[in-house]
Amino acid sequence: MADLTSKIAIVTGAGQGIGKAIAIRLAQAGANIVVAELEPDRIADTINEIQKLGRKAIGVTVDVRNRQQVETMVASAIETFGTIDLLINNAGTDIVCDLVDLTDEQWDLQLDVNLKGTFYCCRAVLPEIIKAGGGAIVNIASAAGYISYPGGTAYSAAKAGVMALTRSLAGEVGRHNIRVNAIAPGPIDTPLARSVMQNMANRDDPAVFTNGPIRRMGRPEEIANAVAFLASDESSFVTGDTLSVSGGTHMH
Repeated sequence: MADLTSKIAIVTGAGQGIGKAIAIRLAQAGANIVVAELEPDRIADTINEIQKLGRKAIGVTVDVRNRQQVETMVASAIETFGTIDLLINNAGTDIVCDLVDLTDEQWDLQLDVNLKGTFYCCRAVLPEIIKAGGGAIVNIASAAGYISYPGGTAYSAAKAGVMALTRSLAGEVGRHNIRVNAIAPGPIDTPLARSVMQNMANRDDPAVFTNGPIRRMGRPEEIANAVAFLASDESSFVTGDTLSVSGGTHMH
């Protein structure tokens, strides 16, 4: 079982869905958590769940598109805990829209949150993980980085970019005892995923995210378990990879 006793982890988008499940799972493994979240009213519940487990947590309101806010998040983590061992880049967004109708603003939003936000967080946190003597970064990509779905061009491009960033960064920082991996979730039962699937249903698009061999939506906890594995020494010889946790969706 993953052992993260006394590790310090930043989890972005930790106020709900997959991010909340990840924060709680890492706390169950012994980590103390920086709950980073765009919406401040989502923070308290996640912190409460972590504290019930006997672990420490602080909340930081952050828009990962904003470099200054990301740097403030890292400074808050250091001020409270003194070090950072783990970074989980989970914050993301998706807009279902055909490319011909996609506005510049919609394209920029998806690339900025999903890809640039991951870049900002990695760049800001890496010096602290290096100081700590090593650690791990886990980026949340998507099965959409492997397959296409109607109206998902911008999201797929951003998440494929996250996978490429993961591989390249792993090559850069391995010498610092830092592992960088990604997870590609398929259809996970979260408010964002249900909104996306409803938008697809309204367009009469095929349900490409529910036609895998395991014919159900995944649970946030199933992604969180994979994150705990990649964040811990149980995956000590794994880096630069993307683990698909998609019920086989990526095979189609």
